[in-house]
Amino acid sequence: MTGAVPTPPENLPRTAGELRAAGHLPRGVKTEIRDNLLAALRAGRDPWPGIVGFGKTVVPQLERALIAGHDVVLLGERGQGKTRLLRTMVGLLDEWTPVIEGSELGEHPLDPITPESRRRAAELGDDLPVAWRHRSQRYAEKLATPDTSVGDLIGDVDPVKVAQGRTLGDPETIHFGLVPRAHRGIVAINELPDLAERIQVALLNVMEERDIQVRGYTLRLPLDVLLVATSNPEDYTNRGRIITPLKDRFGAEVVTHYPLSVAAEVDVIKQEASLVAEVGDELLEVLARFVRNLRESSAIDQRSGVSARFAVAAAETVAAAALRRSALIDEHPAVARPIDLDSVPAVLRGKLEFESGEEGRETEHLTHLLRRAVAETAKDRFAGLDLRPLVDAVVDGHLVATGERVAGSEVLEALPELPVLHEVAARLNVSPKDHPGRIAAAIELALESLYLRRKLAKDSDSNDGTTVYGP
Repeated sequence: MTGAVPTPPENLPRTAGELRAAGHLPRGVKTEIRDNLLAALRAGRDPWPGIVGFGKTVVPQLERALIAGHDVVLLGERGQGKTRLLRTMVGLLDEWTPVIEGSELGEHPLDPITPESRRRAAELGDDLPVAWRHRSQRYAEKLATPDTSVGDLIGDVDPVKVAQGRTLGDPETIHFGLVPRAHRGIVAINELPDLAERIQVALLNVMEERDIQVRGYTLRLPLDVLLVATSNPEDYTNRGRIITPLKDRFGAEVVTHYPLSVAAEVDVIKQEASLVAEVGDELLEVLARFVRNLRESSAIDQRSGVSARFAVAAAETVAAAALRRSALIDEHPAVARPIDLDSVPAVLRGKLEFESGEEGRETEHLTHLLRRAVAETAKDRFAGLDLRPLVDAVVDGHLVATGERVAGSEVLEALPELPVLHEVAARLNVSPKDHPGRIAAAIELALESLYLRRKLAKDSDSNDGTTVYGP
């Protein structure tokens, strides 16, 4: 975990004797997580802040696995929030935990496990110095790559220590890897099957026998770790890239998924996107529907999935288009309008994997699915609203131009005063006294829906980026 580590409170015990006198007892990390999770559930607190759309599906399964004390693997396509879910587990650890000061593995002062720490504990007794480790320091994360070595995860002989005169059989010559250093914490391995088979084998003893083997030397260490991992379901099979014995070591397999509803997809976008301009809920809904359409399209390689990050990037692109227009024409505040959706297919096409045979038609597919999302959103937002007066006004000669250099006020000035325009704005929670950009965004959505229903025509000029709605 990144970020500044808080300073521990001054009143915490600073020696093993003080710790023992305070009644502190060692507790395994899985027991600690179980106790804190159950306490949160009993108190009605959400143990998973920031996790959207998993409340009735993934979260209950994960909670059962943690209560059972199981190592867990999350199976899901890319961009389903697996890593974020794992990182949230840090909140289930105690805020502060005691460790032997200077200990390489963060051992408990009353339960040392390495030869060096045991020697220090025997020599110093109750005077053994105690430090306090924040829970953010007890989470270790590794992205599995084919070049990951046993030394990275487990450890290796430290040539410097050997050069100092220690023998190869001395346990203190070992430079510990990521897993032992996460003793009394959580180890997360992303894309577990990407580890080479010999590296997967190295994890077997850690998970079951709790010892480590380095260059033929076996060091018995009662490691206390919760191992969690992520994987694509296709790789996590006997036919994939995971070895069966390692698969068998995990006590729970929890399957994740993309947001199950448009509302949940919008919530994810709102939570994750960093928007440089105002993007209305109706446009976020369009993007949410767009992503869902992509996940159902036969032109998209669904084995690669369509990440939730695509929708987030799309929202940020739309906001950027609005801010650019604001800078070009000096319009403030910057408010996104439906015309800004046109920037999405070209910019984000490379984030998708298309099926073979679709070469050259990528933008065509994206534009079609985006228009469908606009039509679905408009149909939902304007259900029961008679837009014929707006059609009549355009047919009577009130052409409406929009584009990257057209201000919202110009869109409004192109149309006569019509009661239906107020109704359109009201459907999107925009008042008549609102900023012209917000009202123009609502009217543009209505105009675009009429174009998609073939009630109006639309002419786009690629030279100046202007679009005109007409009869």
